[in-house]
Amino acid sequence: MPRTRTGTRRTGSRKKTQAAIRRAALIDVAPKRGVKLKHFSSFIMLVALLCLFAYLAGRVDVSAATSAPAQERGAQSASKAVTDAKEASMFLGLRTVKYDVQDVAKAKEWYSKVFGVQPYFDEPAYYVGYNIGGYELGLTPAPKAAAKRDAAGVAYWGVEDIRASYKRLLDLGATSVSDVQDVGGGILVAEVADPFGNVLGIIYNPHFKVGETK
Repeated sequence: MPRTRTGTRRTGSRKKTQAAIRRAALIDVAPKRGVKLKHFSSFIMLVALLCLFAYLAGRVDVSAATSAPAQERGAQSASKAVTDAKEASMFLGLRTVKYDVQDVAKAKEWYSKVFGVQPYFDEPAYYVGYNIGGYELGLTPAPKAAAKRDAAGVAYWGVEDIRASYKRLLDLGATSVSDVQDVGGGILVAEVADPFGNVLGIIYNPHFKVGETK
């Protein structure tokens, strides 16, 4: 009988221990008081949405900041193109070629023979002007002008028969600077020096029509 009592006591002790363990487990897993889970989840979602909005707003600001300079550069380019076009349209074509001569009277006589016309403006003291096909050749007195001087650019006068015109200039007393040359496309040019030291160019250009220029 004593053994039976001992076994009974041990069994009771085990049951009490197991019951205590179950109570402790229930206490550990029981929800604690405080913020509810659904409230915490809503808070996290709200923070995430705020972060997303801030990110998108930053992207819009960056796009606007980067696109504004590009639009400004485009506007500046368009404005420059318009300005360049206006400046180009300011030029209306060649109007006057001016030659300095020591003796205006002799130069006027010589050019009147060359062009076959008299000057439309004749003031030998300071200027003599010819109208040659709508363009002007001007003679200005320059007592110190050298008989021979380097050409600072050459103006070419249009002719229909360049070889005949070139020969006629030589016959009238001009000296050859360059013979008639074909520079391509059927265009022929030649240069002579007048008796006063100026270089006179002549050109035959089948592609250039005065009436078609603006």
